[in-house]
Amino acid sequence: MAGRDPDRGKTVSTVLARRLGGELLRMREARGMRQPHAAEALSASVAKVAKMERGGVPMRDPDIHALCHLYGVTDEAVIKRLLTLARTDRERRKAKGWWNQYPQLPAMIEYVALEDIATSIRTWELAFIPGLLQTPDYARAVAVGAGSWEDPSQIEPFVEARLARQTRLRSERPLELWAVIHEGALHQLVGGRDVMRAQLGHLLDVATLDTVKIQVVPWLVGANPGMIGAFAIVSFAEPGALDVVHMDVPSSTLWLESEEDAARHGRIFDRIARVGLAERNAVHLIETIRKEM
Repeated sequence: MAGRDPDRGKTVSTVLARRLGGELLRMREARGMRQPHAAEALSASVAKVAKMERGGVPMRDPDIHALCHLYGVTDEAVIKRLLTLARTDRERRKAKGWWNQYPQLPAMIEYVALEDIATSIRTWELAFIPGLLQTPDYARAVAVGAGSWEDPSQIEPFVEARLARQTRLRSERPLELWAVIHEGALHQLVGGRDVMRAQLGHLLDVATLDTVKIQVVPWLVGANPGMIGAFAIVSFAEPGALDVVHMDVPSSTLWLESEEDAARHGRIFDRIARVGLAERNAVHLIETIRKEM
């Protein structure tokens, strides 16, 4: 998840820090030591050690060396990997992303901080066109239709932020996107026929990008593995960074960061993709639905 720093402009993903902290935690427990032992070695408080093991604070190289020495870790390759994780995490925390222009959208800020450093995303959607593939009018209609905005003035910043995210698809370091969409989302008249025709046309345009793969699960498939709900799997290039699963539920945003959860949802996504139409057939279906509108 994204950490919350007093300086909101430095709020970025702590995925790497969680991985690093988790490894140090396992090393400590393997030696039968408790947090006060680590705190003494670092001349720090137990509270700080707890934050380090949860990935809540950046870690300095001297701290990692001190803890490895305390835990009896002498493998240079292991120590180098931990140092690399720490250095990359510190660099990410210093980054200031475009998403910080929208502090009134905290849930989105947390997600796009991850998305901005991701190398690929696999997403499954039942009811909506994925956010990275939405047109402005479609995104606006989704926001209005949700009816959950206490302040309607937040809708336009929401739309602007959604469009800003899409620049990754055509940037110098393009995000690889694999989107599987249920056919029902293609028929849902979000914003009316004109908006949906434009939205489907946009899908056809984006589908031509080498780094974008779009599949559709048709109604005729019936019961399928994706009926459990929509989710996205965010992947990273950094050494040791685990995939993160993102899910929106009615009351909150859910993040799953364990290796087991990521692997389980990866298998579910693969099963969904297998029952979906191949890319060429998906494009044909989208074209057909668009003509019918």
